Amino acid sequence: MTATAVPTPIPAPATTGDPVGHLTPQRWARANRLLVRKALAEFTHERLLAPRPVPGDDDRQWYEVRSDDGTVTYRFAARVLTLAHWQIDADSITRHRDGASLPPDAVDLIVELRGALGLSARVLPVYLEEITSTLAGTAYKLARSAPSATELAGADFQTIETSMTEGHPCFVANNGRLGFGVDEYHRYAPEVAAPVRLEWLAAHRDNSTFSSAADLDYDTLICGELDAPTRARFAATMAELGLDLADYHLIPAHPWQWWNKLAVTFAGELAERRLVHLGPGPDGYLAQQSIRTFFNVTEPRRHYVKTALSVLNMGFMRGLSAAYMAATPAINDWLADLIAGDEVLVGSGLTVIRERAAVGYRHRQYEAATERTSPYRKMLAALWRESPVPDLAPGRRLSTMAALLHVDSDGGSLAAALIDRSGLPAEAWLRRYLDAYLTPLLHSFYAHDLAFMPHGENVILVLDERDTVERVIFKDIAEEIAVMNADVELPAEVERIRVDVPDDTKLLTIFTDVVDCFLRHLNAVLVEAGVLTEDDFWRTVAACAADYFDRVPHLAERIRRYDLFAPEFTLSCLNRLQLRDNQQMVDLADPSAALQFVGTLTNPLAAHDPRR
Repeated sequence: MTATAVPTPIPAPATTGDPVGHLTPQRWARANRLLVRKALAEFTHERLLAPRPVPGDDDRQWYEVRSDDGTVTYRFAARVLTLAHWQIDADSITRHRDGASLPPDAVDLIVELRGALGLSARVLPVYLEEITSTLAGTAYKLARSAPSATELAGADFQTIETSMTEGHPCFVANNGRLGFGVDEYHRYAPEVAAPVRLEWLAAHRDNSTFSSAADLDYDTLICGELDAPTRARFAATMAELGLDLADYHLIPAHPWQWWNKLAVTFAGELAERRLVHLGPGPDGYLAQQSIRTFFNVTEPRRHYVKTALSVLNMGFMRGLSAAYMAATPAINDWLADLIAGDEVLVGSGLTVIRERAAVGYRHRQYEAATERTSPYRKMLAALWRESPVPDLAPGRRLSTMAALLHVDSDGGSLAAALIDRSGLPAEAWLRRYLDAYLTPLLHSFYAHDLAFMPHGENVILVLDERDTVERVIFKDIAEEIAVMNADVELPAEVERIRVDVPDDTKLLTIFTDVVDCFLRHLNAVLVEAGVLTEDDFWRTVAACAADYFDRVPHLAERIRRYDLFAPEFTLSCLNRLQLRDNQQMVDLADPSAALQFVGTLTNPLAAHDPRR
């Protein structure tokens, strides 16, 4: 299949028309066992739980965790890997109450440990709903006929994207999507791989704002995204109402947002013709792992579209702020220029897919009634992000970086399959990936005080003919980059990405976001697959960093000041953020203010410090 072909959707489970046919006792039990494993592992990693070693029936190390009241015991076998990563055998988990055996149940586990997890009466029921929704999504994924890891290693971009099963590797409740009904789940969830047509609205220019990159204007964008017959249809709809489309901006909307929010909550705007519903566009889109971003499968060279979606998912209502989006294209232009002017970043192959234009609607009544972060200010906005397809060289493939952590239902690792397909030694394959991924992150930090949010869903891998990582593409720029320097000169429209971060926590943008929240998991996947030892893995990571440092002697003072080979680093906890407030984990304008720190982790790079 070519990069521009429409992927064959993964077949939905054979439910004979039953929308909950995937919810069977066997799948529900398996989904619970997998999520209980993750909960025990990640809550222990964040020191919310402290498993106690106990004797076992075999030569593995066994542990137990007790409920808040001491009446329920979870028992399991586990290996504790580097960075306090708990590799728990899901099939070993048992649960007992007063001597009676019970099946592992993720919702029960949260209730039984609510004190240890610090869950308030306000947060707990919503968190339980997120856990239940995550379980339901897992049951659906277990029911579908999905490619094996080996098959997926050779698949196209969107087949890989829609085949991911885990979500964020750290967050336990990572597929909440509260707001979707079961019928809407079958239409809009990424794993369903069902093409979606976006709804289009005309927004009067007195109430809407459009912004774009310096070399793009509104008419050029719309002509590139909508064909002439569609534009004519929209203009005719407006003319029938006695309105002129030229007085309006076109805004694409998620179908769920139109039917569940805009058609009701914005009823006055529709009645007064400040907003006009024009109907669906012609192109089919696939929802990406981030659920509110869509890839155009009808015309893959056209832009991604990111939409407002008033659904609660993993710590945030996933809306888009019209005010916040206004500066998005300028921020992307600034970053693209910075990368193009830096020979180290250019040499690494790093590119970004820019958010080229944004449009938002400002509802004067809700804005007058609410504060800056209110979800009521984030109901109608959209942005257009470049597709990576036009710049793809012959013989290259695309994959979400999240795929490197993917393990299929039989335990097969996609990353191990890619290594096998390449014919390279595992260390050599890993080093090529790190040169493409880690080196530009290190240089951005040390040369520019610039931090990304480079988790698996935010990074696209470009694979060459040998299935090795040739380069990476960063995306989701404007909401998730930060300049951590008060003295760097920034254009006025870019100023919002400057953040005030205490000097002693700046390097956590590497230690937490890269080392602990991604490489920790990749290490475990490759070790479990028998591809690499832990020592080989972290030695390769350290060698990549050391070689980069040797190439930038002019940054020696900053490299000394922010020591990547320090013996330990502060443990910053993601689940603790969600457990504290699962509707607004952090303020994006001041993300460091909400961080939850608990002790330190031993730095696995320190043992391979070239200065020793």
